[in-house]
Amino acid sequence: MLRAALDNSIINASITQYWRVSVVDVTASTQNDLAQLVREGKARPGDVITANYQSAGRGRMSRTFEAPKNSALLFSFVITPKRNKDDWGWIALMAGASVAQALNKFNAKVKWPNDVLINEKKVCGLIAEIVGENVVIGIGINVGMRQDELPVPTATSLAIEGATGFDRNHLLCDVLTEFEKNFTLWDQGGDSVTELYKDLSASIGSRVQIHYPNEEIEKGLAVGISARGELILDSGSHVQAGDVVHLR
Repeated sequence: MLRAALDNSIINASITQYWRVSVVDVTASTQNDLAQLVREGKARPGDVITANYQSAGRGRMSRTFEAPKNSALLFSFVITPKRNKDDWGWIALMAGASVAQALNKFNAKVKWPNDVLINEKKVCGLIAEIVGENVVIGIGINVGMRQDELPVPTATSLAIEGATGFDRNHLLCDVLTEFEKNFTLWDQGGDSVTELYKDLSASIGSRVQIHYPNEEIEKGLAVGISARGELILDSGSHVQAGDVVHLR
């Protein structure tokens, strides 16, 4: 079941009316595909594209990744937030928290800004991109991958973590359902996602090393998340972008 092909009929029978899911067998990138449809005015909030295989999947900082066919849950969706753009930094964090909620049986945690961990290893990465007045969110979850199929030793998959009776169709629905609940409350001005994220965070309370895009490095204790979704260090630094290494 972990490597069964995606089934549009199963997905659409299990999902709420907010979402419209399109299943494709093979594509270069669900993120590129959906972002292009948004630019052309051919997509609307709640549209989802998911693929059995991506030949040119990408994440943060233009990193690429590839997973064997049917081994990962790969999808992108579009939302149109009403909330002030200053707050949109929370959207990627909210997406990660929604994945962790869907994977709660594995005690999944979120690592700021865009990773989900199980037993301190990465099981999911995501990207959030602003396209006009919309945000396109792309998520990749390692589902059925074996150890030798993972890109790095610090990654894991649901199969490696002992998942049984799991399939990508229902996992997709679970993630979208959790995100819809969190996003609806947040977009109406609520801040419950702040506490949710703190509860699920593997970063807050940890000694961290920040690798900034300009190659500078900063170490400190992660103490919280700002109203804009920045990681706050005990030095008072507010980190907007960068790679976080958890230090032991």
